[in-house]
Amino acid sequence: MKTLCMIVLCLVVGAAHAQTAAERKKEFNLEQGLALQGYDPVSYFAGKPRKGNSELTLVHQGVTYLFSSKANLEAFRKTPAAYEPQYGGWCAYAMGKTGEKVPVDPETYKVKGGKLYLFYNRFFNNTLPKWNADETNLHRNADANWRKFVGAQQF
Repeated sequence: MKTLCMIVLCLVVGAAHAQTAAERKKEFNLEQGLALQGYDPVSYFAGKPRKGNSELTLVHQGVTYLFSSKANLEAFRKTPAAYEPQYGGWCAYAMGKTGEKVPVDPETYKVKGGKLYLFYNRFFNNTLPKWNADETNLHRNADANWRKFVGAQQF
């Protein structure tokens, strides 16, 4: 009986985790199923965003990332939270200003406090300088707005 209960518990926990991954995937900014439009998340922290290689792929909690090197893939695998973009890869400025999910230019970014922030930069509208002008308030608002999408447990 104990064995049966353990099996049922494992199945329930596994199903809940799978559902969480599916829900998480829905909140992320994915283009053709890829986070960061296929850019290597670890490369941002080296100061030069690089496109990932489709042969170096990792799915983390439902979100697919590409990497430019095996070393970057392994670094991400060890500590994914250290490299994942904030706000699911949506524009940090828009998340802070209006609470909306706005696409980004993957080469318009900022790494601060060990976190990666991405920004919209099209049609003569680069939101990174706007973020920098009021970063404290926008950051606080963006954190609160993002919680509405993912809840506190995933933040």
